[in-house]
Amino acid sequence: MAYEEILGASALGILAGVIVIALIIGIAVWLFMGFAMMAIAKRLKVDNGWFGFIPILNIYLTTQLARKEWWWLLIILFAGFIPIFGAIASVVVWVYMWWCIAENLKKPGWWSILTIIPIANIIIIGNMAWGKE
Repeated sequence: MAYEEILGASALGILAGVIVIALIIGIAVWLFMGFAMMAIAKRLKVDNGWFGFIPILNIYLTTQLARKEWWWLLIILFAGFIPIFGAIASVVVWVYMWWCIAENLKKPGWWSILTIIPIANIIIIGNMAWGKE
């Protein structure tokens, strides 16, 4: 077997390992967010907390937790199609939604700004879901 073949097979094995690890982490974050959204829905007495596990419906659940109209879902979904401005608008609307949710939970609204920071967002949302009232 040639050196290049061994090197190619090794790279493929490493890539497969990275994909498996990313998949496991992705599923863990998806489950965490689903259970957190369900817990927040229960705290705020919002029906259908299980929507937190289903794509697009979890965004609808977010609008319900923030006590906003259903059409905010359309803003969040379609703003991303506008280049550059849309991405910024999506982040701003997402932070606003979590600001409203935090205030509904009687938590500081500025926590929502931290939801755009990886890992900090998991801590903040977990605190909103299972932290002290």
